[in-house]
Amino acid sequence: MLNAIEVVLLWLVIQAAVTDLAVRKIPNVLVLSGLLLALALHWRMGPPWATLSSWLAGGATGFLLFLPLYALRGMAAGDVKLMAMVGAFAGPAQALHIALLSIMAGGVLGLLMMAASGRLRQGLRNLATLLWPMLLRLAGVPAQPVPLPRGASVGGMPYAVAVAAGSALSILSGHFHTAG
Repeated sequence: MLNAIEVVLLWLVIQAAVTDLAVRKIPNVLVLSGLLLALALHWRMGPPWATLSSWLAGGATGFLLFLPLYALRGMAAGDVKLMAMVGAFAGPAQALHIALLSIMAGGVLGLLMMAASGRLRQGLRNLATLLWPMLLRLAGVPAQPVPLPRGASVGGMPYAVAVAAGSALSILSGHFHTAG
C-alpha cells in the first residue's frame, strides 16, 4: 500500500510529465510546491531533525545528480529542479535509485523518439562523435573532445516523462523507503 509521501510524489511527477509533454516546461510553482509538500509530509511522519536532514540531503542529491547533465547542455534546468524535488521526497539513497531508473527510462524514451522521427541513425552518429574521444582517453590515447556541429541535434525530449517513469518504477517495485 502506498503511503502519503509516495502518492503525492507520483501525482506531482505525473503532473510534471503531462506539462512537459504539453508545453515543454516544468513550472517552478510545481517544483516549489512539491518541495514544501515533501517537507510538510516528512515533518508529519518523523522527528524534526531527521526530517529536515533527509529533506535537504535528498533534495541536494537529486539536484547534484542531474546538474552535470545540465552543465553539458544535455537537459534543461527544470529537469534538474524536478529531480531535486523528487529527492526531497525520497531521501538521498532513493534519489540515486530514482535518478538511475530515470536515466535508463530516458535512454529508452530517447531511442524511441529518434526512431519515430526517423533520426535514429543521426542520433547514434552524434553519440559516437561524443563518446569516441572519451574511449580513446580511457585507453591512454590523447584525444580532445569533439563538439557536435551546429544543427546536429536530433531534438529535445520531455525529460519529466523519464523522471516520472523512474519515480513510479522505484515506488511500485517496493524500493522506495522514506526516512523518519
